[in-house]
Formats: sequence, structure tokens, C-alpha cells
Amino acid sequence: MKKYNFWGFEHADVHAVNDEYKGIDTPYDLYDALSEIWCAKTCAPRMRQNWTKENKTLGQCSITAFLAQDIFGGKVYGILRPGGNYHCYNVVGDQSFDLTSEQFGDEVLDYENNPEQFREVHFAKEEKRLRYEHLKAELKKKTEGK
Repeated sequence: MKKYNFWGFEHADVHAVNDEYKGIDTPYDLYDALSEIWCAKTCAPRMRQNWTKENKTLGQCSITAFLAQDIFGGKVYGILRPGGNYHCYNVVGDQSFDLTSEQFGDEVLDYENNPEQFREVHFAKEEKRLRYEHLKAELKKKTEGK
């Protein structure tokens, strides 16, 4: 199996609850597909100047976590960060994973007892909703091309 570095990869063995995205059955499949889609355009605007292909998960957390929720179900939780923003990750059943954790390098995040996050709150910011819709559309294009 390919080596993954995102948080929770060792136990991210949940499966898609729908077949909307052909070939995306596990978080590993989603990570692999998004690794080719994440870009400066999908990065949060406040972080965009620091986005690189080497740090491709930077600024991608909420749109990625809500897209993963679309595919795998479960809930999205957020870790409060300095500055008042939340870093989002997924919990499906008893499995937790964070497809965008690599952006933090060696920093250890606390994935315990964090508040649930809701797309209605996050997508009240139009730019975030538009980035999410762009990410979904690009994933759809990629998976239909398989």
C-alpha cells in the first residue's frame, strides 16, 4: 500500500456512502484524487501567497472536509487555531481522519473534544462556498474521466 502522511491514515478505512464520484471509495482514493486538484485557487485567500505544490493541503481544510462528508458521511469537527479560525477534519463512525493535516508539518494538533462544524456557517462566506463548488466540480470531472 502507498504511504500516506495525513492524520488518521492508519485507520481511514471507511467507505463511500454513495457512488457520486466513480473510483472514490475510501479516504485514500479521495486524497490521491485531490492531490492532483488542490491548487492556489482552492486555497483560502488569506493563505494563498504561501501555497505551493510541496504544501498542497495548505488552506484546503474546510472545503475538503465537507466534500469528504458528502462522500463518506459522518461529521466535520474543527480545531480552534490562533486567530480564531477552525481547522476542519472528519469523523465517520469511530474513524477520524484529516486529509489536510500535512500543512502543519511537525505541529501536533489536538483532535479530542472539538466542536462540530457546519457547512451553513462556513459557506456563509461566499468565497469559501465557491471554492468548495470548484473543488467538487474538478473532482467530478476527474472521476468521470476514469
